[in-house]
Amino acid sequence: MDGQKKIGEIKEEFQAAEKNKLPSFIEKYKDDDRTGVKNLVEKAVKQLLKLEEEKKRIERLKVYEKKYEDRNYICGIDEAGRGPLAGPVVAGAVILPKDCGILYINDSKKLTPAKREELYDVIMEQAVAVGVGMASPARIDEINILQATYEAMQKAIQNLSVIPDILLNDAVTIPRIEIEQVPIIKGDEKSISIGAASIIAKVTRDRLMADYDKVMPEYHFASNKGYGSREHIEALKKYGPSPIHRKTFIGHFVAV
Repeated sequence: MDGQKKIGEIKEEFQAAEKNKLPSFIEKYKDDDRTGVKNLVEKAVKQLLKLEEEKKRIERLKVYEKKYEDRNYICGIDEAGRGPLAGPVVAGAVILPKDCGILYINDSKKLTPAKREELYDVIMEQAVAVGVGMASPARIDEINILQATYEAMQKAIQNLSVIPDILLNDAVTIPRIEIEQVPIIKGDEKSISIGAASIIAKVTRDRLMADYDKVMPEYHFASNKGYGSREHIEALKKYGPSPIHRKTFIGHFVAV
């Protein structure tokens, strides 16, 4: 322990420490009697405990992946955008490595936008394969949202760089797919692969809606993502439907 080190310097060291360096930080300063240092060590201990809890949670999220670990490529499937009044429905398909160590993956709805963006980049970097599929608003109107969701999922699977051996799906069984499927209710909360797919689908769709907002700012798509917020419905009534509104979804608000 370097007892001569100023507390401010130790604080900077703590703030700069990566999570895997926390044990050595604690060991280094655990015998320092200064109150400020004790507080920093206590914070480090709390962070380490939270990190260990997160690792345990992630291990619990691998229950289905472990059940089918004899398969080479286990693919999680999920979608984003079944409920909005505007924009496409987007599906994600993700095959994670068997030894995946990515932390904080969860149902995308339970994560902050910033965390989703961060995890999107990590997943894209570390995944064995990622596929994305979409169905347009016009297609949703043509064949209904459920069939359009299936179609987006089929495209996501086709866009993978490898062929999966098994699909872990969030609640649904996708028609016209010959690969073995395991539908899991609330799968994005129970499977790390489905959780990763939900993040890919959500971030892809949110980015797309932000791009639409630049072209059609009157509908506030960047903030509402096409969902029926008060300001969105007011804009819909004022300006009428845009080219990306789902005609079969907006009949309660405007004539189509």
